[in-house]
Amino acid sequence: MSSTPVFGRLIPAMVTAFDENLQVDVEQNCKLAKRLLDGGCDSILLFGTTGEGPTIHVEKKLEVIKAVVDMVAGRAPIIANVGTNCTEDSIEMAKKAAACGVDGLMAVVPFYNKPPQEGLYRHFRAIAEAVDLPIILYNIPGRCGINMTAETTLRLARDCANIVAVKEASGNLDQIAEICDAAPEGFAVYSGDDALTYEVMKRGGVGVISTTANCAPAAMKKIVDNAAQGNWEAAASAHEAILPLMKGLFLTANPILVKKALNLQGFNVGSLRLPLVDATPEQAAQLAETMRVCGVLD
Repeated sequence: MSSTPVFGRLIPAMVTAFDENLQVDVEQNCKLAKRLLDGGCDSILLFGTTGEGPTIHVEKKLEVIKAVVDMVAGRAPIIANVGTNCTEDSIEMAKKAAACGVDGLMAVVPFYNKPPQEGLYRHFRAIAEAVDLPIILYNIPGRCGINMTAETTLRLARDCANIVAVKEASGNLDQIAEICDAAPEGFAVYSGDDALTYEVMKRGGVGVISTTANCAPAAMKKIVDNAAQGNWEAAASAHEAILPLMKGLFLTANPILVKKALNLQGFNVGSLRLPLVDATPEQAAQLAETMRVCGVLD
């Protein structure tokens, strides 16, 4: 794990800030991206699950992407999530995001359709062939209804030069280890579960695409940096210190609680668009206590 992957090791799946009318706040999103980079994050991922991508229109996504790219000005890679359950739409979004100047793309396993593995392979290969940018695959069976097997991930990694990484959120450590062990040179495996970052990196993963990094970037950075250097005792200690928050942020549907966490820290990212709803008072109180215990809230 000596060489640094192209997108680094700590990539926040950035939340999307809304104003009081639930309109996308472009300026506040730029400020959040800067805050995350200042906090030690290596890249920024826009409009993933944590960024409420499914409820934001394409035009507004592109406006934010362009604004963040311009604000960052090459300081760090910007990645746009472009995946949908329609291959043609995914390709169109990939091309539009590329035109905004992003450094990479992420595409999730198609949800709801439940394609067979061959369908997954052809879907991702079609996206990869349509653009020149590096692509991160995103496997999250709990949200998509199907699992992309290690065999399919490795086939794509070998056949498509610009498919350079996978965000693995299957929770299956045996599957993740199989990908790490057999991946071609330079292919990166990221943990898609904050709480499994340590275990994934022990098996050869390079880092994490993280929800928790939105509100605790320094704590997450301690885990990935120590693990990358082989300081496993220090990595384990850093993992244990922030584990209550990594678990606590997912006691209800993400990103309800991570948005609440940022608001509690005094960085306003607004509420959530339906069908997501705000944290209950009880959830908010429990989260605040967890944040204090973990040292990320005064």
